[in-house]
Amino acid sequence: MTRELSTAPVLPAGAIAGSPQPELAAVGGLVLRPWGDADVPVFLTAYQDPAIRRWHTRRPASEDAVRAWFDGYRRDWERERGGHWAVVAPGAGEVLGRIALRGMDFDDGLADCAYWVLPAARGARVASRALTALTAWALDDIGFHRLELDHSTRNEASCRVALASGYAWEGTKRSAALHDDGRHDMHLHARVREDAGRFGPPSAASAS
Repeated sequence: MTRELSTAPVLPAGAIAGSPQPELAAVGGLVLRPWGDADVPVFLTAYQDPAIRRWHTRRPASEDAVRAWFDGYRRDWERERGGHWAVVAPGAGEVLGRIALRGMDFDDGLADCAYWVLPAARGARVASRALTALTAWALDDIGFHRLELDHSTRNEASCRVALASGYAWEGTKRSAALHDDGRHDMHLHARVREDAGRFGPPSAASAS
């Protein structure tokens, strides 16, 4: 259903779908690129990792399921609903993780971020570098006004990534997500355009 707005949309229709999904450069030579067919095995393997499974209850069960997800990712871009990238290493382009911008709302200029990193790449700031690059593209190049992310209050690593990338902790959403071990409270973080250039991440203690 089309919304009748009293103000102009923050982003016009066609703001991203008129161009191919871009590759984005991150600090240290990391590259964010669209997922391709060659990535199917590593993507499926990622969801066998206990840490990724702990925080992600939606998981592909087969390579065919992954291909269906990738098809959905392409449709998300075409319909301006989201963008999904593989985070790859310099040189050979080994897949290190995933990052996404989901739930795009062009009327209000909003979107949600999500990410995970493969076990061998953890501890090298892969997620924070990828999130910083995606944030700069979304806010500065495309013109989104506000980006959000949330994570279980028990997921301390994700909280560190959010804070290190300048996403302010805004509060706790009680019993907001269902995980394998039951319902979890979720921390909400956000970054808005006015934060650019002046925003310093809060201390980790402020999100405790």
